[in-house]
Amino acid sequence: MKQIVQSVSGGEVRIVEVPQPEPGATEVLVAARRSLLSAGTERAVRELASAGLLRKARARPDLVRQVVNKARTTGVRSTLAAVRSRLDEDMPLGYSAAGVVVTAGAATDGIRPGMRVATASVGHAEYQAVPGLLAVPVPEPVSDQAAAFGAVAAIALQGLRQAEVGLGGSVAVIGLGLVGQLTVRLAHASGLNVIGIDLREWTAELAGGAGAVGLVESGAATTERVMELTRGRGVDAILVTAATPSSAPVARGTEIARDRARLVVVGDVGLELDRRKFYERELDLRFARSYGPGRYDRAYEEWGIDYPIGHVRWTARRNIEAYLDLVASGRVAVDDLVTHVFAVEDATAAYDVLASEPRSLAVQLSYAAPAEPCRGTITIRPRRGSSRPRAGLIGAGNYAKATFLPALKAAGWEDDLAAITTAKGLSARHAAERNGIALVVPTAEDLLARADIDVVFILSRHDSHARLVVQALDAGKHVFVEKPLALTQDELDEVTAAYHRNSGHLFVGFNRRHAPMVVQSRNLLAAGSGPVTISYRVNAGPLPDSHWYHDRLQGGRIRGEVCHFIDLVSWLVSAQPGVVHAHGSGRGEPGLEEDVSVLLGYPDGSTATITYCTRGNQRTPKERLEILGRGHTVVIDDFRSLQVDGRVIRRVPAGKGHHEQLAHVRAAIAGNGPDEPELEASFGTTRAALSVVAALAGVRTNPSHLPTQVDAATSLSAEFSS
Repeated sequence: MKQIVQSVSGGEVRIVEVPQPEPGATEVLVAARRSLLSAGTERAVRELASAGLLRKARARPDLVRQVVNKARTTGVRSTLAAVRSRLDEDMPLGYSAAGVVVTAGAATDGIRPGMRVATASVGHAEYQAVPGLLAVPVPEPVSDQAAAFGAVAAIALQGLRQAEVGLGGSVAVIGLGLVGQLTVRLAHASGLNVIGIDLREWTAELAGGAGAVGLVESGAATTERVMELTRGRGVDAILVTAATPSSAPVARGTEIARDRARLVVVGDVGLELDRRKFYERELDLRFARSYGPGRYDRAYEEWGIDYPIGHVRWTARRNIEAYLDLVASGRVAVDDLVTHVFAVEDATAAYDVLASEPRSLAVQLSYAAPAEPCRGTITIRPRRGSSRPRAGLIGAGNYAKATFLPALKAAGWEDDLAAITTAKGLSARHAAERNGIALVVPTAEDLLARADIDVVFILSRHDSHARLVVQALDAGKHVFVEKPLALTQDELDEVTAAYHRNSGHLFVGFNRRHAPMVVQSRNLLAAGSGPVTISYRVNAGPLPDSHWYHDRLQGGRIRGEVCHFIDLVSWLVSAQPGVVHAHGSGRGEPGLEEDVSVLLGYPDGSTATITYCTRGNQRTPKERLEILGRGHTVVIDDFRSLQVDGRVIRRVPAGKGHHEQLAHVRAAIAGNGPDEPELEASFGTTRAALSVVAALAGVRTNPSHLPTQVDAATSLSAEFSS
């Protein structure tokens, strides 16, 4: 299918072919008929993308600070690689459209195939996988052209809701672009007295034709006119719908506001404000967040959990519904706002018009997508013939692009990357183009069914790992899966059974085992005897509340990241832990703990403590590992420095073992290296990580499966092979 994308680094707009999306249980697959270019938002996004790095940095100083902090903790080289990866991306454009439902997920309500819907939060594409709560049925009298305004109109309507002005009240709309014009019409339909203010005469006239008093901004004369219209009191609310880095629109609003009025910021404007103007009239400054309550809430958008109407009357969906009802009743008209319509094949021309024609307001794309989409593989380049194992990748997130794919190439896999698939076809296409991957495949199931794929690398979300491993092994593939291997004991049992009933190799992404400094340390310790004592301190850093690690379906940071450190200390001891103690901060449910201390006991008397903390200073290096025993003291400082018995060992390369592990995988599949000891270690690590969660919950478990703090120190399996 065709999708419109923009280069993050250069701002170039392209039409690309990507696989049709596969909707989830809470999603709806929609064949688009019309989509609306949001003039202010998309023009601003394109201008920023086209700007140089210096201007980008000035526009987002918060991201610059993140880059500086990352460089201090992980090093300049890895930080530059991550930044280049982020800049070398294509981003989807668009978020407001209308179309026809093709299929509806099992957990969607009131949506059926063939129904026309207005959609939000999806890009300009022939087919859209839309959150079920953001696919809103369109009343029969409403045209596709008008329905495509749904999401943008909801932004305007949410601004009005924040203004809280009752029937007969007065509002001023500053900035009469597309959102401003919609705000004027919605306010007028609500029985409000509306004043529209803009720097352009033609937009003021357009607002005047829609029932407002349209004024061209002229300073004191405009203020005087506003006071005349409001009996000398000023307006009850000001909605700032302009898009400019200047703070002038907000400052202007304070001059025409009545005492204790509300000033609502809807557009992207500067906010260098004079406190006195707000203080003297006790103005209420508010911000409208997109379409309304539910926007940016994962429970609402991803899981389809609506807010009870008795508690939240106007959600994002209900705002779109209200707009559609107003259009259906004839109280709001928008067709005259459409200045240009282009076929999706001419999308680049649409963006050129948006940039070059001052009077372009509502520009739309039209689609002729068939009701029955065609799911097919997209060829990026001709496939090379090869007698070596051909590899397929499932998943292409930030880690895959910035770290894993470069490591694959360094390990000799570059010529054998045959196919890739992701939940979002755009990211798969981008990864394929940048890494010489021949095919973009619609789904993981399609990739696993291909006879020309021998090895599968699984880098998808954590909740899919065990299921995909089982499917890949049963499909006769060799499998590499990023950690964690499984999120529950039942999943681990299923993976174990699948491995034993098939002949394929199985590897887990515990790359630190293969870091040169770890290999050196393990060889040194193996020459001695007796127990060792290991202390591992991890300054993990906080994650935003919206991060998917906070989703209990994904297993949390203990199963997903602490497992790395459990694996490494066990690998250095050369045994699996017989007992696990754990203590957390007590903040939140055990499976989602973010600050935890773990004590591992081993059959030979060795002990290891892992302190995993998210609250340290960002400048502190992430990892510090100290090993004492067998006559030696070894310190690995963030995998950049190795000390043995007080001496810095300079001949050992830095790094966390990514490409070294993938080279080992390649050799093992070719029959040149063992993998059984590593896999048994991975099974043991997974059991131990699950034990930490069980210990935090105070749950007694079966010692043959999960050791916990209440179990005796019993060896769970034989020692690792050396």
